[in-house]
Amino acid sequence: MMPLPTSSGTKPSAALSCTALAQTTNWEQPALTTFIASEKHGPPAAGAIPPSARADMDRALATLAAHKDAWAQMDIAGRIALLDQTRAGVATVEQRWVDASLVAKGCRRETMAEGEEWHSITTVYRQLRFLRNALQDIARCGKPRIPRKVYARPNGQVVAQVIPYDWKEALAFLPLGIQAEVWMEPAVTLQAGIPQASFYQQDERRGHVCLVLGAGNVSALIPQDFLCKLFVEGQVVAVKMNPVNEYLGPIFEVAFKALIDAGFLQILFGGTAEGEYLCNHPVVESVHLTGSDRTYDAIVFGTGEAGRARKRERRRQFTKPFSAELGNISPVIIVPGPWSDQDVGRQAERIGSWLTPNAAHNCLTPRMFIQMQGWPQREKLNAAIADFLAATDTRKAYYPGSQALHQQFLAAHPEALKLGSPQEGHLPWTLIPGVDPANHDDLCFTREPFISLYAETALEATDVVDYIRKAVEFANERLWGNLVASIVVHPASMRDAAIAAAVEQAIAELRYGSVVVNHWGALAHFMMDTPWGAYPGNAPYDIQSGAGFVNNPLMFDQPQKSVIRAHFDPLIDPYLVNLSNSHLFHRQATRFHHDPSVWNLARLMWSALMVKKV
Repeated sequence: MMPLPTSSGTKPSAALSCTALAQTTNWEQPALTTFIASEKHGPPAAGAIPPSARADMDRALATLAAHKDAWAQMDIAGRIALLDQTRAGVATVEQRWVDASLVAKGCRRETMAEGEEWHSITTVYRQLRFLRNALQDIARCGKPRIPRKVYARPNGQVVAQVIPYDWKEALAFLPLGIQAEVWMEPAVTLQAGIPQASFYQQDERRGHVCLVLGAGNVSALIPQDFLCKLFVEGQVVAVKMNPVNEYLGPIFEVAFKALIDAGFLQILFGGTAEGEYLCNHPVVESVHLTGSDRTYDAIVFGTGEAGRARKRERRRQFTKPFSAELGNISPVIIVPGPWSDQDVGRQAERIGSWLTPNAAHNCLTPRMFIQMQGWPQREKLNAAIADFLAATDTRKAYYPGSQALHQQFLAAHPEALKLGSPQEGHLPWTLIPGVDPANHDDLCFTREPFISLYAETALEATDVVDYIRKAVEFANERLWGNLVASIVVHPASMRDAAIAAAVEQAIAELRYGSVVVNHWGALAHFMMDTPWGAYPGNAPYDIQSGAGFVNNPLMFDQPQKSVIRAHFDPLIDPYLVNLSNSHLFHRQATRFHHDPSVWNLARLMWSALMVKKV
């Protein structure tokens, strides 16, 4: 049995004062368990960590129940002290975290794959830093400070500009030209102000116990989910690790030791049986899942024919509050324009690179490219993407069921292009061009391919403005999910008033939780100050990409969508897979976002200049 985490020092009481908490910052790092990866031995195979026994799960939940009110009532200074200890804890396991993930995913050091793992840790540092800033703002003026302008769109919808957060971030993001804003639900008005931090506005704060069913793909998703539940929503958290990446559990026990020792966080292990036991445990008051809509349906309605019948009849068997992030067939709308052959090649590199991270086992990986029928550059772009992927090293398809899912898509589309030279355990990069948009039941439109696969479809239109309108309608009505969408548009096109207006209308009408212009969905997730989740309004019987938002350190109570903009042809794009030393940039980005000093900013900008193509 996997014992509950213990400390080598004295376990602080949940009601410990902020002064006492601050004095425990320099805790001693315990020896890592045998389950933590090393370069020599690697992490254990999935299932190597024994599932938590029911007695251990009961004790963990009892610990959380005993401390939930103390957490809810803890003062701001105490919370900040815990964030500072957590930040220090993460710093002690960075390299182990990266190494364990690389070994588990079959990837080499000093490649883009290493950069991706540093990028993952960077997002956790951003979240910790922004949460700390938000708590300081709450102590000073009652709610987090919005870093930039707040305004209303012509229709009255309120928008908060959130990125760049400060002048250092503006310089760090200068090569990509990143700007980000959060659009609020229509009920929010400028006169009343943007509602924020509702948990902290309560006169009498009561504690709640939340179960987080951890994601199995990207390591940072797990702490991002439980940090949001803890610090934004005020709930104590039991995390059940996913069997796919349970090797991270002991690493997280070290990184988040301060929260565990204080009785506010518990980490548990196991599969479906343990998840079911925890979901239905009387101590658990709410659940959050990052995973599959099929897992969500199994919990809410049950399995088999009985579960399907309950779903059809809209009868939930699980009625606890349930937030979830469940994936997407992420569309990329390519706006026709005066693209030169150089533009085509450059965008093919970028679009091809968006498929490759994490072997495409990402909910935000672009899956469907929408183009305009008859655009002269359409076939050139498809061919250039295929050529780029053919020359790109394949990745281990480590996520369970990948091979079978790939075969399903090949059976539906035997014309698919299989690209690259996959070795054993890998899948080829796969491109399915020309999917018939009239075939509404096509697998490419209805099933998220959680594998290294892209598809492309083309819509007939009278002109570019008509095409943009039809592309938005197609994305909204024909593609499963509503998590994140992208639009790629040439700056020359935006100088045409009609096209520019159509693009802005598209951003407004796309019913997705994030819309990214001239980049992919990872940018929306990386920002942290932009809430991450499905477009609001999904019903349990048609959950699509889920319900609720995570990340969100500015603690917006009623966000509708995040909108992120970047340059069409950035000066430097560290997300390109064909860079020889991008891992150095991403490692330095981790240093900067851990400690955004002027020195670390200078080193980050220098590392950006040193990035070069293979």
